Amino acid sequence: MADEVILLDSWLSMYGMRVKIALAEKGIEYDYKQEDLSNKSPLLLEANPIHKKIPVLIHNGKPVCESLIIVQYIDEVWNDKSPLLPSDPYQRAHARFWADFVDKKVSVVSRKLWTTKGEELEAGKKEFFEIFKILEGELGDKPYFGGETFGFVDLSLVTFYSWFHAYEVFGNINIEAECPKIIAWAKRCLQKETVAKSLADQKKVYETVGQLRKIRGYE
Repeated sequence: MADEVILLDSWLSMYGMRVKIALAEKGIEYDYKQEDLSNKSPLLLEANPIHKKIPVLIHNGKPVCESLIIVQYIDEVWNDKSPLLPSDPYQRAHARFWADFVDKKVSVVSRKLWTTKGEELEAGKKEFFEIFKILEGELGDKPYFGGETFGFVDLSLVTFYSWFHAYEVFGNINIEAECPKIIAWAKRCLQKETVAKSLADQKKVYETVGQLRKIRGYE
């Protein structure tokens, strides 16, 4: 019997994009359900009753929540091709550390670039580049964070690239000027079809974020 795989998501979510990349890397067919986050479906509320957030992967009727947990689940269940996490326990722990860093640091500071102004925005910009300089240091001269092949940390971070144009316009910053290694790395990741087809269009994200700023009074 074939696996039934459903992804509850929103196209704008960099977290949902992570899951789409993982499924694409594994060659898994799935049913994509776009959620209206202002009117969440009964399926989403049933599948994720604690956080009531996307993305949620439903595999043969069983829900898995939180993007990095979903990606690890996908890697473990469909372990016959394109491993996303290293086999070595130390390297695997190292990858999980940096993916967690992305979730704890990049997620929070990136939001400041389009939701704040004045002194708070200036502080956010400074923190944004401090965090990305740390990530550039971890990347070093390697093509990918894990070495020669695209993996868990790359997947965790590259989805934010779809928001970079919005960050630059609303935060009045130039990411490539400050962090050229990150932009070169992101473009390298985008050469992979599994990444390119999973990321939202930067211009479309920018336009939608602009509308959100007006609705929420951030301008």
